[in-house]
Amino acid sequence: MENQTVAQKLEALVKLQSIDSKLDELKKLRGDLPDEVQDLEDEMEGYKVRLGRFEAEMKDLEDGIKKNKEGIKEAEKLIKKYNEQQKNVKNNREYDAITKEVELQELEVQICEKRIKEAKEKIEAKKGEIGQIENLIKERNQDLDNKKNELQDILKESEEEEKRLLAEREKATKKIDEKMLKHYERLRKSLSNGLAVVRVVRGAAQGCNIIIPPQKIAEIKEKKKIVIDEHSGRILADVEVEIIDDEKPKKAAPVKRVKKVA
Repeated sequence: MENQTVAQKLEALVKLQSIDSKLDELKKLRGDLPDEVQDLEDEMEGYKVRLGRFEAEMKDLEDGIKKNKEGIKEAEKLIKKYNEQQKNVKNNREYDAITKEVELQELEVQICEKRIKEAKEKIEAKKGEIGQIENLIKERNQDLDNKKNELQDILKESEEEEKRLLAEREKATKKIDEKMLKHYERLRKSLSNGLAVVRVVRGAAQGCNIIIPPQKIAEIKEKKKIVIDEHSGRILADVEVEIIDDEKPKKAAPVKRVKKVA
């Protein structure tokens, strides 16, 4: 690359731009489908995370119900035990103390039953939310499959062409020095139409229509140095040859008058 002339460097840049423009056209055929597929996949992932959270909350509620049921059994055992003890009390003080313990365990049963009821209500609500999420997942999954199939069909049509262009692009980049290639790549990302290497057409830079001074146009034609458009940063690779208008009426040649001889 060190021995390349400016003309050869420009030729390599023009070739690369041509390849990239063709690749851009192939991407345009896909339209917004890749973004739509990605958005749906992200949406599905969000639903799955929410579904997982709801299922974990349901498990916690079910574990809570199990724990409270065990608490009821334990309280009922104690109530039975205290009722047996009441039969053998020796004084009112012991009787009152045992009665108080029985009341505490009965209160514990009521609290556990209330917690079970609340947990069951929450579980029913969670089941409804889970059902809604599952329906959304089903609907969105169908949309996602349709869009993926549509995108796959488009990709199949352009697959061979894209492979060929990418192989050509790899070869083309090897003919351009690293610094210039970085400038080109950075420029393409910043431009909406991706045109980093352009011609001057009818006195203006292609892609931005900014008028180029005649002196700079002469430099571009000479191809002795890389000329950059100071406004857009585009590489000005060539100048379109203007067609000379030959249709203008030419002035008629003067008719010689011959003097009549008397």
